[in-house]
Amino acid sequence: MQVNNNIYAPLKARLTEVIEESPLIKTLVLIPEEKFSFNTGQFIELSVDGIGEAPFTPSSSPLVSDRLEVTIMKTGYVTGYMHELKPGAIMGIRGPYGRGYPVESFYGKEVLILGGGCGLAPIRSLLYALENISDKLERVVLCYGSKTPSDCIYKPLFTRLNNTPKFEAHRTVDKADEEWGGNVGVVTTLLEKVKINLRKSLAVVCGPPVMMKFGTLKLVEMGYPDDLIYLSMEKNMSCGLGKCGHCMMGKFFVCKDGPVFTYNEIKDQPDIWN
Repeated sequence: MQVNNNIYAPLKARLTEVIEESPLIKTLVLIPEEKFSFNTGQFIELSVDGIGEAPFTPSSSPLVSDRLEVTIMKTGYVTGYMHELKPGAIMGIRGPYGRGYPVESFYGKEVLILGGGCGLAPIRSLLYALENISDKLERVVLCYGSKTPSDCIYKPLFTRLNNTPKFEAHRTVDKADEEWGGNVGVVTTLLEKVKINLRKSLAVVCGPPVMMKFGTLKLVEMGYPDDLIYLSMEKNMSCGLGKCGHCMMGKFFVCKDGPVFTYNEIKDQPDIWN
């Protein structure tokens, strides 16, 4: 694990590749000047000197320490600037921060993953981690939804997963185009098409707040215990250190106590989906 005695000082990293995932989403491939490790589900603060920084959960494998991938949706000034960067640019990395997925507790289970939009970025990192321990898992099922077919990121990932033992991946879109022949509807409609052994299963949810809310409620309705639904609550994080209070969620600081929580931990906190 990379250690930095100054918690505010970023580690320099060189941008080596920019991958366009969708009209509003790009993946930046970074080579840190020192090896950098993280646990899947943890997040980093990514910065551009003189412009600003923003929190992101890495989308690359936690098993790789000399290369980092960060998938960024263009939503404002800082992310817009990052979208315009070219290979060779120098960026800064702070972290890793927070609590990731407790993958050891997934042993012997079927893992149902419900994802939407750019929420597939941290899910991809989790999938890499689960592939590494697939001999200890029963099965991994990914259900993912995007607004349109062109908004889906990591399209080759789905083919690869469906050709990987113990893994399967399903897609849906809110609005189809002429070439789309798959499911149309919100991501929870995919749950009607997959078979899960609830007694040996746990669930992971990551995506936009409204998708996470109704996805979680659907999983509870299906019979998932609250303490076996894992949520990536990346809401309103700013400093990453629990200093600014921007990410307070009831009694929790999302950046320090999460961003991964069980539904049981946070279900009674106010406004968790806002």
